[in-house]
Amino acid sequence: MARSSDRDEKVSHLREHYALNPHPENVTDEMFLSDDFFDPRDMVQVKYEMLRRVSQEGQSVSRAAAVFGFSRTAFYQAQQAMESGGLSGLIPRRRGPRHAHKLTDEVMEFVEQELAEDEALGVLKLPPLLEKQFGITVHPRSIQRGLARRRQKRGEGRMK
Repeated sequence: MARSSDRDEKVSHLREHYALNPHPENVTDEMFLSDDFFDPRDMVQVKYEMLRRVSQEGQSVSRAAAVFGFSRTAFYQAQQAMESGGLSGLIPRRRGPRHAHKLTDEVMEFVEQELAEDEALGVLKLPPLLEKQFGITVHPRSIQRGLARRRQKRGEGRMK
């Protein structure tokens, strides 16, 4: 039996890598209920075992999807991911943009210019200006992070 701290560490690791199954209670497969090796919280392990049951043991797609807590559509998506990317294809990908796509150099130059012209402006008043000037909506915290990245690139250190 795994120690509690080991299990907590595993949950943290799975969450960090987007591989924590949000609904482990939906996994009703007997192996996952009776053997500590099989962890219903591990999305990659659950999907792999679901695919293996169909491929190697001849279980029906409907049955496998049901006992592993997935829809048939999710089964076929996992199957495609496994075929195209191997085991690593089953690792969930982080959703959403991968970088500050709205805060282009042009936008950040505008932000810095506005702040330089009016020191009392502050980042909380910038989103309406950006929407008017560029037609984009940006959260003030995103602007702060964008400014910090630019300052760090220039070697100016942390933003106050």
